[in-house]
Amino acid sequence: MNQTTDQYYIEKTMQGDTQAFGVLVERYQDFIFTIVLRMVKNREEAEEVAQDSFVKAYESLSSFRGESKFSSWLYSIAYRKALDRIRQQKRSRTTPLMEERTEGNTELVENALDYLQGQERSAIIQKAIQKLPEEEAAIITFYYFEEQSVKEIAAITSLSEDNVKIKLFRSRKKLHTLLKHFVVHEITKHNGQAI
Repeated sequence: MNQTTDQYYIEKTMQGDTQAFGVLVERYQDFIFTIVLRMVKNREEAEEVAQDSFVKAYESLSSFRGESKFSSWLYSIAYRKALDRIRQQKRSRTTPLMEERTEGNTELVENALDYLQGQERSAIIQKAIQKLPEEEAAIITFYYFEEQSVKEIAAITSLSEDNVKIKLFRSRKKLHTLLKHFVVHEITKHNGQAI
Protein backbone atom coordinates (compact mmCIF):
# COMPACT_ATOMS: atom_id res chain seq x y z
CA MET A 1 0.00 0.00 0.00
CA ASN A 2 1.67 3.20 -1.17
CA GLN A 3 0.13 6.09 0.75
CA THR A 4 1.60 9.52 0.33
CA THR A 5 -0.16 11.55 3.01
CA ASP A 6 1.88 13.45 5.59
CA GLN A 7 0.15 11.47 8.35
CA TYR A 8 1.38 8.21 6.87
CA TYR A 9 5.00 9.39 6.96
CA ILE A 10 4.57 10.87 10.43
CA GLU A 11 3.34 7.51 11.74
CA LYS A 12 6.19 5.64 10.01
CA THR A 13 8.70 8.10 11.55
CA MET A 14 7.16 7.61 14.99
CA GLN A 15 7.64 3.85 14.50
CA GLY A 16 11.37 4.45 13.98
CA ASP A 17 11.58 4.75 10.18
CA THR A 18 13.90 7.75 9.80
CA GLN A 19 13.70 7.53 6.01
CA ALA A 20 10.00 8.36 6.26
CA PHE A 21 10.90 11.69 7.84
CA GLY A 22 13.27 12.24 4.93
CA VAL A 23 10.25 12.16 2.61
CA LEU A 24 8.63 14.93 4.68
CA VAL A 25 11.84 16.97 4.56
CA GLU A 26 12.00 16.55 0.79
CA ARG A 27 8.36 17.54 0.46
CA TYR A 28 8.70 20.81 2.42
CA GLN A 29 12.38 21.82 2.26
CA ASP A 30 12.04 24.27 -0.63
CA PHE A 31 9.21 26.23 0.91
CA ILE A 32 10.76 26.20 4.41
CA PHE A 33 14.01 27.52 2.94
CA THR A 34 12.15 30.20 0.97
CA ILE A 35 10.17 31.47 3.96
CA VAL A 36 13.26 31.49 6.20
CA LEU A 37 15.37 33.23 3.53
CA ARG A 38 12.76 35.94 3.17
CA MET A 39 12.95 36.52 6.89
CA VAL A 40 16.68 36.28 7.69
CA LYS A 41 17.72 37.63 4.26
CA ASN A 42 20.98 35.69 4.19
CA ARG A 43 21.37 32.42 2.28
CA GLU A 44 23.81 30.70 4.66
CA GLU A 45 21.80 31.65 7.73
CA ALA A 46 18.61 30.54 5.99
CA GLU A 47 20.13 27.13 5.28
CA GLU A 48 21.09 26.76 8.95
CA VAL A 49 17.70 27.92 10.21
CA ALA A 50 15.85 25.63 7.79
CA GLN A 51 17.98 22.70 8.92
CA ASP A 52 17.40 23.61 12.59
CA SER A 53 13.67 23.76 11.85
CA PHE A 54 13.61 20.21 10.53
CA VAL A 55 15.70 18.97 13.46
CA LYS A 56 13.26 20.64 15.86
CA ALA A 57 10.30 19.15 13.96
CA TYR A 58 11.84 15.68 14.13
CA GLU A 59 12.54 15.99 17.85
CA SER A 60 9.03 17.38 18.52
CA LEU A 61 7.11 15.10 16.18
CA SER A 62 5.43 13.32 19.08
CA SER A 63 3.87 16.67 20.10
CA PHE A 64 2.16 17.07 16.71
CA ARG A 65 -1.49 16.43 17.48
CA GLY A 66 -2.94 16.82 14.00
CA GLU A 67 -5.11 19.77 15.07
CA SER A 68 -3.71 21.71 12.14
CA LYS A 69 -2.13 20.59 8.88
CA PHE A 70 1.38 19.21 9.28
CA SER A 71 2.63 21.87 6.87
CA SER A 72 1.21 24.64 9.10
CA TRP A 73 2.84 23.09 12.15
CA LEU A 74 6.16 22.87 10.31
CA TYR A 75 5.86 26.46 9.01
CA SER A 76 5.23 27.61 12.57
CA ILE A 77 8.48 25.99 13.74
CA ALA A 78 10.44 27.55 10.87
CA TYR A 79 8.84 30.95 11.45
CA ARG A 80 9.77 30.92 15.14
CA LYS A 81 13.30 29.66 14.43
CA ALA A 82 13.78 32.50 11.92
CA LEU A 83 12.50 35.07 14.44
CA ASP A 84 14.89 33.63 17.04
CA ARG A 85 17.80 34.00 14.62
CA ILE A 86 16.81 37.58 13.82
CA ARG A 87 16.63 38.43 17.52
CA GLN A 88 20.02 36.79 18.13
CA GLN A 89 21.58 38.86 15.38
CA LYS A 90 19.83 41.96 16.76
CA ARG A 91 19.25 43.23 13.29
CA SER A 92 16.69 45.85 12.71
CA ARG A 93 15.69 46.32 9.12
CA THR A 94 13.27 49.00 8.27
CA THR A 95 12.69 49.98 4.73
CA PRO A 96 11.54 53.57 4.39
CA LEU A 97 8.61 53.46 2.03
CA MET A 98 6.10 55.94 0.80
CA GLU A 99 2.70 54.63 1.79
CA GLU A 100 0.88 56.61 -0.89
CA ARG A 101 -1.19 54.66 -3.32
CA THR A 102 -3.28 56.05 -6.12
CA GLU A 103 -5.29 54.32 -8.82
CA GLY A 104 -2.93 55.62 -11.49
CA ASN A 105 0.07 54.14 -9.70
CA THR A 106 -1.67 50.78 -9.28
CA GLU A 107 -2.51 50.67 -12.97
CA LEU A 108 1.06 51.61 -13.88
CA VAL A 109 2.50 48.74 -11.83
CA GLU A 110 0.00 46.21 -13.17
CA ASN A 111 0.56 47.28 -16.79
CA ALA A 112 4.31 47.26 -16.32
CA LEU A 113 4.24 43.80 -14.74
CA ASP A 114 2.21 42.56 -17.71
CA TYR A 115 4.88 43.98 -20.01
CA LEU A 116 7.69 42.01 -18.40
CA GLN A 117 8.31 38.35 -19.21
CA GLY A 118 7.25 35.70 -16.68
CA GLN A 119 10.71 35.03 -15.26
CA GLU A 120 11.54 38.72 -15.01
CA ARG A 121 8.22 39.38 -13.30
CA SER A 122 8.83 36.57 -10.81
CA ALA A 123 12.36 37.81 -10.08
CA ILE A 124 11.11 41.36 -9.49
CA ILE A 125 8.41 40.15 -7.11
CA GLN A 126 10.98 38.03 -5.22
CA LYS A 127 13.34 41.04 -4.91
CA ALA A 128 10.52 43.23 -3.66
CA ILE A 129 9.49 40.68 -1.03
CA GLN A 130 13.12 40.46 0.13
CA LYS A 131 12.96 44.19 0.90
CA LEU A 132 9.97 43.83 3.23
CA PRO A 133 10.54 43.54 6.99
CA GLU A 134 10.97 39.91 8.08
CA GLU A 135 7.53 39.23 9.55
CA GLU A 136 5.75 40.91 6.66
CA ALA A 137 7.76 38.94 4.09
CA ALA A 138 6.75 35.73 5.86
CA ILE A 139 3.06 36.67 6.05
CA ILE A 140 2.94 37.68 2.36
CA THR A 141 4.65 34.41 1.45
CA PHE A 142 2.28 32.29 3.54
CA TYR A 143 -0.78 34.07 2.12
CA TYR A 144 0.09 34.36 -1.57
CA PHE A 145 2.57 31.59 -2.26
CA GLU A 146 1.39 28.89 0.12
CA GLU A 147 -2.26 30.01 0.02
CA GLN A 148 -2.64 29.80 3.78
CA SER A 149 -5.80 31.37 5.18
CA VAL A 150 -5.69 34.27 7.64
CA LYS A 151 -6.73 31.79 10.35
CA GLU A 152 -3.86 29.43 9.44
CA ILE A 153 -1.35 32.29 9.37
CA ALA A 154 -2.57 33.40 12.79
CA ALA A 155 -1.93 29.87 14.11
CA ILE A 156 1.53 29.73 12.51
CA THR A 157 2.65 33.14 13.75
CA SER A 158 0.76 33.29 17.08
CA LEU A 159 -0.74 36.62 15.98
CA SER A 160 -4.44 37.40 16.18
CA GLU A 161 -6.43 37.13 12.95
CA ASP A 162 -7.06 40.89 13.06
CA ASN A 163 -3.33 41.52 13.44
CA VAL A 164 -2.60 39.25 10.47
CA LYS A 165 -5.15 41.17 8.37
CA ILE A 166 -3.57 44.50 9.35
CA LYS A 167 -0.07 43.22 8.57
CA LEU A 168 -1.28 41.84 5.22
CA PHE A 169 -2.83 45.19 4.34
CA ARG A 170 0.31 47.14 5.28
CA SER A 171 2.58 44.62 3.59
CA ARG A 172 0.62 44.82 0.35
CA LYS A 173 0.93 48.62 0.38
CA LYS A 174 4.69 48.41 0.96
CA LEU A 175 5.04 45.69 -1.64
CA HIS A 176 3.11 47.80 -4.14
CA THR A 177 5.48 50.73 -3.56
CA LEU A 178 8.53 48.49 -3.89
CA LEU A 179 7.18 46.88 -7.06
CA LYS A 180 6.52 50.28 -8.56
CA HIS A 181 10.18 51.23 -8.08
CA PHE A 182 11.52 47.87 -9.32
CA VAL A 183 9.23 47.80 -12.35
CA VAL A 184 9.96 51.36 -13.45
CA HIS A 185 13.68 50.67 -13.06
CA GLU A 186 13.50 47.42 -15.09
CA ILE A 187 11.44 48.91 -17.90
CA THR A 188 13.69 51.96 -18.03
CA LYS A 189 16.69 49.62 -18.24
CA HIS A 190 15.08 47.64 -21.10
CA ASN A 191 13.78 50.61 -23.08
CA GLY A 192 16.29 53.27 -22.16
CA GLN A 193 13.39 55.53 -21.19
CA ALA A 194 11.00 56.12 -18.33
CA ILE A 195 7.34 55.27 -18.54
